[in-house]
Amino acid sequence: MSHRPIGIFDSGLGGISILKEIHKRLPSEHLIYIADSAYAPYGDKDKQSILQRSQKVVEYLLACKIKALVIACNTATVVAANHLRKQFPDLIIIGLEPAIKPAVKTTKQGVIGILATEQTIKSQRLQQLIHTYAKNIRIEKQACSGLVEQVEAGEFNSDKTQKLLADYINPMLIKGVDTLVLGCTHYPFLMDSINRLSNGSVKLLETSVPVTQQLQRILVNKGLQQVGKLGKVDFYSSELTAKQQNIIEKLWQGTIQIQQLPKPYC
Repeated sequence: MSHRPIGIFDSGLGGISILKEIHKRLPSEHLIYIADSAYAPYGDKDKQSILQRSQKVVEYLLACKIKALVIACNTATVVAANHLRKQFPDLIIIGLEPAIKPAVKTTKQGVIGILATEQTIKSQRLQQLIHTYAKNIRIEKQACSGLVEQVEAGEFNSDKTQKLLADYINPMLIKGVDTLVLGCTHYPFLMDSINRLSNGSVKLLETSVPVTQQLQRILVNKGLQQVGKLGKVDFYSSELTAKQQNIIEKLWQGTIQIQQLPKPYC
């Protein structure tokens, strides 16, 4: 069982921020990453569409005989994680949650900002996290339409991206936000731009490290961690283009071969 791969998926390329940390911490594991870019972004889709796409992707990963699944997408986690756990009870499934708890421990002024997709901002799970960990903290929530598309297009520093970030973040800075939760896996690729915009005045929190630590703990406890030689990383996309190949290599910081997700799963 330990030799089986770990499946990781996102609506597009954002989950590579999670993939890189998993590969760094668990270098012997065979990883399969799926960018469901034909349907990106998930954040502006209805729940039924997100459920359908998540299930299709997971069905392919199960055909690859994965031993664990990482949902490297906040939107897919809040919409589909519980459904997938009920449908595949024997599969290790790890989802993402906005880093509310560590943000509460980090903030000095008691004002936290959350950047996320519309679905994540509206989700019951986010409200539960805020109620549980941040009752006495002021929370500024912002749905960030357009940012996922900018990352998918490889436009990390374009004028359009800078304007979107300024529109979303400047009002938060005016309100005294000192800790900013990046509630979408695409957003860590914009951290340099966010830091420039805020002059480094806010602490940025994302979830790649805690998610990877949780995955490792579960694999060790179940005797499923692979050790030994360097594991391979397979990339799939539901919408493979030459431009996407270039963007993924830029995000991954290395030359890779991307495969088309088989048609029955697209």
